[in-house]
Amino acid sequence: MSAALDYAQRLIGAQSVTPARGEVFDVLEQMLTPLGFAVDRFTRGDGEEGLDEAPVENLFAIRHGPEGAKHFAFAGHVDVVPPGEGWASAPFEPEIRGDLLYGRGAVDMKGAIAAMVAAVADVPPESGTISFIITGDEEGPALHGTRALIDYMHEQGIQPDLCLVGEPTSVNQLGDMMKIGRRGSVNIWLEVDGTQGHVAYPHLADNPLPRMVTILSELNKLHLDDGTDWFQPSNLEITEVDVPNRAHNVIPAKAKARISIRFNDQHSGASLSKRVVEIATKHGGTARPVISGEPFLTPPGVFSHIISQAVEAETGLKPEASTTGGTSDARFLRAVCPVIEFGLCNATMHKRDEAVAVADLDTLSRIYARIAQAALA
Repeated sequence: MSAALDYAQRLIGAQSVTPARGEVFDVLEQMLTPLGFAVDRFTRGDGEEGLDEAPVENLFAIRHGPEGAKHFAFAGHVDVVPPGEGWASAPFEPEIRGDLLYGRGAVDMKGAIAAMVAAVADVPPESGTISFIITGDEEGPALHGTRALIDYMHEQGIQPDLCLVGEPTSVNQLGDMMKIGRRGSVNIWLEVDGTQGHVAYPHLADNPLPRMVTILSELNKLHLDDGTDWFQPSNLEITEVDVPNRAHNVIPAKAKARISIRFNDQHSGASLSKRVVEIATKHGGTARPVISGEPFLTPPGVFSHIISQAVEAETGLKPEASTTGGTSDARFLRAVCPVIEFGLCNATMHKRDEAVAVADLDTLSRIYARIAQAALA
């Protein structure tokens, strides 16, 4: 059994539905310590935001190279989404069937972390400094995860030169895509207050629904942009409409809705929030934005070339540089140093019977080792 496969099975076997704590970090620490890494673990969060996600455990591990050597960081998460029902095998009991390893987190992203750990075993310590930035809160609200790790690094005076996030970026086969940026994300909760009353006496009530419909209609008609050279057009989606009214003959007292905007670098979370707030206010409503992340781009250059060369050496493919897809913790890490995402095939992430090709684990490990060596050179 290869090291990458062994590590992946051990990580999958440690149940870690977000927010992850305890066992899965024990397993990761047991892998890294024999490789010469100093491991620090800490928890953050006490539920003060009213979200059921605290506390969150995080891990920072570092193996120092010679004085003045470059510093390359691997980053990722060990928390996973709930498995759901209907798996062909137990989601937290890794099982190999045919050429695939099954288990929750196989591709998102315990398989990639296993490949990272296996890779650093092939990178001599004298090559430079390597670190692991690992959170237990990427699949959740992401309030006390990577952002807390960044605070930790600032406090310790730790500054990587480059960072690779192991999200599953490949589409049809390992190595066909890397992410050099991501769009930003903002969710906005809308409310319109009215006065409850009998539908036969509308003059004694104030129906909030027509105003909410007007707000949503205006928002739905917004044309945000046509995209850029690296980013697809921004899009605004209505994701929830809620009227707490179970009676057919009652005018409701309140209407609620939620929208989600994924936006490129022609906007900021603040500018879009301001625009939505103005529209809601104009029609008698309120808007409460929560900005999840700003757009970022690591322009094609030295780092993307290093990754492309490593991928081509192991697979024969030249990965497409893309900014498509959802958000990741790279949105936070981009404030620390240049960051690019590259990892396994994403076809089964968050799905029932999530699985990774066993051969891809070893290939990815070799790719990661090449990337680290070149980044430290």
